[in-house]
Amino acid sequence: MSLVRVVGLAALALSVAVPVLAQGIPKVQSPEEVGFLATRLKRLSDRMNEGVKSGEIPGAVVLIARNGKIVMFDAFGFRDREAKAPMTTDAIFRIASMTKPIVSVAAMILVEEGKLSLAHPVSKYIPAFAETKVAVEKKNSDGTVEERLEPQLRPMTVQDLMRHTSGLTYGVAGVDRVKQSYMDMKVMDADQTNAQMAEKLSKLALLYQPGTHWEYSMSTDVLGRVVEVASGMTLDKFIEERITKPLRLGDTAFEVSADKKDRGAKPQKEGPKNEVPAIPDVTLKTAWKSGGAGMVSTAADYARFLQMFANGGQLDGVRLISRKTIDLMTADHLPPDIVMGADMWRLGPSEPSARMGQGFGLGFAVRNEQGRNPLPGSPNDYYWSGLWGTHFWHDPRERLYVVFMMQSPASGAQYRYLLRDLVYQALVN
Repeated sequence: MSLVRVVGLAALALSVAVPVLAQGIPKVQSPEEVGFLATRLKRLSDRMNEGVKSGEIPGAVVLIARNGKIVMFDAFGFRDREAKAPMTTDAIFRIASMTKPIVSVAAMILVEEGKLSLAHPVSKYIPAFAETKVAVEKKNSDGTVEERLEPQLRPMTVQDLMRHTSGLTYGVAGVDRVKQSYMDMKVMDADQTNAQMAEKLSKLALLYQPGTHWEYSMSTDVLGRVVEVASGMTLDKFIEERITKPLRLGDTAFEVSADKKDRGAKPQKEGPKNEVPAIPDVTLKTAWKSGGAGMVSTAADYARFLQMFANGGQLDGVRLISRKTIDLMTADHLPPDIVMGADMWRLGPSEPSARMGQGFGLGFAVRNEQGRNPLPGSPNDYYWSGLWGTHFWHDPRERLYVVFMMQSPASGAQYRYLLRDLVYQALVN
């Protein structure tokens, strides 16, 4: 075989390998091609490697895309530090609340088909919520505080579920009577169905009147049940048939098959007690398909999901939702008189408040203005994170999106902040 033919075949192999590696999204020849400086991107790589070396994080995958092309797609550290298994770009992660945007798209598919409306009361799909009461604290003349149950002043709507103004919350032991009741009722039991979960929540008091407060909550879990009722399918099946299969997200589901177990990213010991976080294995199959936090994915799969948004609702000839639906989802849906829930300040720069220059769309936070927020970005960018350390954002103004995959709850917030700083400092044109 001639040298020319060998070189030609090698070049062909390389050209085929790139789209496979990046799941069909082309890769730039150099970062400078789309306005990044390679020397400045090295700062990001160096910081990731430093975090691994110091034991701060086990490992991570970073994917940056601009103008529809992959700028950076690198793995750092360990997929499993204990086993000394290196991180790979095809590692599979538990994405926790990065499930929420996917389930929100599922709901919007049904809106476009006329099977669901954002304006409808949740009770249209889950009748038990018509009778759900609101816990209200009243101070008596003697100074004692009494909790009373009052009816909803207006019904909780599907829009409330998608923007977290439903009055629902998350269970936290001992913090509040309503939050404690979630723990007592085991509303996040892995052995329940979505129907059983929704039935439990409907019997518990709401923390706030619908539409009055932004409270991060199990709203998207309830939305998952609404998707089931409106579609006549289980949530996992609907997402598989209507989102992951059409977009070719082969590693995105509520769990993956046993043959992919060795690709699952593992956490390391961390936190004040130096314990391994209880992150479920990516192959663990449970009865409950949590619409708020139950899915697994890879950086490449989630990039395809974001590229669909960047393309106005379609990818590779498959249209999932319309351009106007994307516009609606990425707009701020919080009313001007919204009040942040009592503990929401703990979200720091992620709090969707006017003081942080942000609001909340249908499934994720959105930035309304430049300044106020300590993290760099652009007006109209949108993002969200997962408890276990994953994060994404899409900046339409800069035609940029970033996917960060890691399994380290203790370092999640710190690295989300670092990532914003280190990506934007490398963007020069």
